[in-house]
Amino acid sequence: MSILQAVKDLLFPSRCLACDKQMGRCRLPLLCNTCRPLLSTVVSPLCPCCGKPFPSGEDHLCGECLGDSFSFDCARSIFLYQEPVSSLLVRFKFGGKLTGLVTLAELAKQAGGENLFKEPDLVLPVPLHIKRLRSRGFNQSLLLARSCFPKWQGKIRTDLLLRHQPTIPQTNLSGRARRNNLKGAFSIHRPEEIAGRNVLLVDDVFTTGSTLHECAKTLVKAGAARIETFTLARAL
Repeated sequence: MSILQAVKDLLFPSRCLACDKQMGRCRLPLLCNTCRPLLSTVVSPLCPCCGKPFPSGEDHLCGECLGDSFSFDCARSIFLYQEPVSSLLVRFKFGGKLTGLVTLAELAKQAGGENLFKEPDLVLPVPLHIKRLRSRGFNQSLLLARSCFPKWQGKIRTDLLLRHQPTIPQTNLSGRARRNNLKGAFSIHRPEEIAGRNVLLVDDVFTTGSTLHECAKTLVKAGAARIETFTLARAL
């Protein structure tokens, strides 16, 4: 097998997904020795509720969580939203470059993403409105859920948390505008399947937390027992 792999590497050399530099061996994750050290993981000290990292000190609630700003119980991210993760996610989400998904999942696995949570009853990807889904062709949150939590494939549901109201893209909106943009955008189908359950929400990036908050608020109304959220990256 080592000989076959060497021939493959020679004939079809892999390239770094961040800088496009040719790599000597085809091994996941597809990041070169220059780009790989640029990864910044989210570690303590951080807010035990929303997962916001702090430059020093101990874990403590941030100002937003002291003000009870979020409806979820706990939010965790793997990486800071900066290069090379930011480029990989943008190309994946908006450019349809699905080749980066396997590398993103491998990075999350190596960083211990599967160990951040106890096994939930349900894994719910943040849904897209049907018009956005048709335009993009895929739900990035669903693909991340499948790739980052392969052991919980049977718990992933796309038919319970729905996005019934189209909204404008959140990218250039302020925190307050983001929340106003999302009010009433989500609903629950078959709330009896949510009541009393521990739920893991999955999305790509935690920016202000508005999307996850609005989803969690909808799940709380349906009777969810506990709501935790996972995002691959955290913007600061």
